[in-house]
Amino acid sequence: MKTEIIINGARRSVEFAPPRDAGARASFAVDGRVVEADAVRVSPSTYSILIGGRSLEVTVEETPAGLLARANGREFHVEIVDPRSWRRGRGAGIELEGRQQLLAPMPGKIVRVLAAAGQQVTAGQGLLVIEAMKMQNEVRSPKSGTVEKLVGEGQTVNAGEVLAVVS
Repeated sequence: MKTEIIINGARRSVEFAPPRDAGARASFAVDGRVVEADAVRVSPSTYSILIGGRSLEVTVEETPAGLLARANGREFHVEIVDPRSWRRGRGAGIELEGRQQLLAPMPGKIVRVLAAAGQQVTAGQGLLVIEAMKMQNEVRSPKSGTVEKLVGEGQTVNAGEVLAVVS
């Protein structure tokens, strides 16, 4: 897997090669130079890494701008460049306005209701779970507001039927 990583403002091309077996070292190339390393997660944000006979303890913290890694008393600002991310982030923070109706994307059965009529919800909050063709899909609120109407648990719905109304 090849990706671009920006470390303290310097762009690097990194290509990761998966280990051949569970005990093998990870191998990757940074700007064409091959590096082998062993990495073990010691806690949710701390890693023990062995590179070239040197042992490093690295702590990683997520920030709005990317990652902040600390090793040997130094800080590294890390941003992973994902060419697909512009699609995911596009429109982030923009909510629909006005009264919104959520329609069933396909026929199915409501297996779980996560909100109640009259409840205040935020954009992206789950409202209900619909099961269709043995797959469960969560239906989320398109905006922050109040749930006006919501179908009941166990109810069978047809494609295009109103599942919820958020105003």
